[in-house]
Amino acid sequence: MLTRTCLGGGAAAALSSLSPSIRRCSFLFPSVRQTLLLPFSPRLASYRISPSPRRFSASAAVATEEEHKVAVAVKPPQWKAAIDFKWIRDNKDVVAANITNRNSNANLELVLDLYEKFLNLQKEVERLRAERNAVASKMKGKLEPSVRQALVEEGKNLKEGLVALEEDLVQLSDQLQLEAQCIPNSTHPDVPVGGEESSVARKMVGNPKEFGFDVKDHLQLGKDLDLFDFDAAAEVSGSKFYYLKNEAVLLEMALVNWAIAQVSKRGFTPLITPEIVRSSVVEKCGFQPRGQNTQVYSIQGSDQCLIGTAEIPVGGIHMDSILSESDLPLKYVAYSHCFRTEAGAAGAATRGMYRVHQFSKVEMFVFCRPEDSDSYHEELIAIEEELFSSLGLHFKTLDMATGDLGAPAYRKFDVEAWMPGLGRYGEISSASNCTDYQSRRLGIRFRPTPPEGVQNPKKGKGAGSAPTRFVHTLNATACAVPRMLVCLLENFQQENGSVVIPDVLRPYMGGLDVISPK
Repeated sequence: MLTRTCLGGGAAAALSSLSPSIRRCSFLFPSVRQTLLLPFSPRLASYRISPSPRRFSASAAVATEEEHKVAVAVKPPQWKAAIDFKWIRDNKDVVAANITNRNSNANLELVLDLYEKFLNLQKEVERLRAERNAVASKMKGKLEPSVRQALVEEGKNLKEGLVALEEDLVQLSDQLQLEAQCIPNSTHPDVPVGGEESSVARKMVGNPKEFGFDVKDHLQLGKDLDLFDFDAAAEVSGSKFYYLKNEAVLLEMALVNWAIAQVSKRGFTPLITPEIVRSSVVEKCGFQPRGQNTQVYSIQGSDQCLIGTAEIPVGGIHMDSILSESDLPLKYVAYSHCFRTEAGAAGAATRGMYRVHQFSKVEMFVFCRPEDSDSYHEELIAIEEELFSSLGLHFKTLDMATGDLGAPAYRKFDVEAWMPGLGRYGEISSASNCTDYQSRRLGIRFRPTPPEGVQNPKKGKGAGSAPTRFVHTLNATACAVPRMLVCLLENFQQENGSVVIPDVLRPYMGGLDVISPK
């Protein structure tokens, strides 16, 4: 699983208590702090709505030259999510509980405070615009010179004050967006609350294989059968890289082709995706490309990253689009290489092929109507279970607890398979319903088809069309090759040191049914 997180929500005090100096806002990423400088204008800290338009003056709204030297403009976000701030405010207790249950670092109180100040400042800006327009209207007729001069002065003061407050409004909007992006998706009511240990088993398939001999782990099997070379890869690339050799190459190709073929039969369009994407797309999908413990490889001197999963480029394929309802659902099965730093991963549980920096994966992805996403989530986990059952694996499906959900996931099912050589269950896939979390960031909407016989009363541009809605997105792993290699080698090893190829893979192996010692 590629960890998702949000760097935000860590400002220490409400906006009204901030001094004109630049404040340092801490953002948490797992156990690491990263700081982002969020400068605040002194106008925002001391801002009060003027009780009367006539009492407004430029000196009351415009910062002094010294204050301008201190207040550096906030660097605007690279992108903005379509966040429903009103819903967050109206459901703040639900949002607060969700943040707590998911161990999120989002700062809801700061978001609400910023939103309230944004609304107040927006009202004042609108009031000043109306006052400025009124002054301009008065100047159109014949006026005494003294009256005209007074109106000119008043208009000048209003203009200066309005420019200053409009700058503050933009800055406040940027700060609000940065903080609100850190609030995680809402959570399905049936998701168990707690850490990973609170996750609930939905289904158990098969039983652990019984062996009449001492089992080997995949590392020993790979060495004996001449399938891997970790030592040479470590010299060439570093730790957690590997060469596949001989039948292991055929087995990877067989797994990929088999997974794509099986999923395509279910109406999914095959894709091979780009493996370098813009950092902004990574962020919009809910992953954090920067930070000391990030799982993402960023390309120095560019705004691009290597993908950690095909979910990212597939999620972006319809970015900033309005789809037709008749086009939904859009179902893709995508093949890609994946690259992960695996920062913080160490120990015997991650040895060998189980956790590596580069691997091949087949990913399923669905764009659908909101009312259909729960059913497609069930479809995705059913496909995973059918695939793994056909391989003859023993596994369990888990409904993951709130503490194990990444920011985008509304609900997530994991599949853990028995790995006898490692002596434990290991995650081999997951299936997540992200509802509209990603689509609000990626700008993916659809236009509903009006019911038959219902006419839209709107005239002009957009007449006859219903308001757009955000699609829901879902993703699921069809085959993560290294984990599958671990499962196949360890579960189908024989006493003579050979490994039997599952029946469903043999047509993709050129008829090879056994990997034998050389």
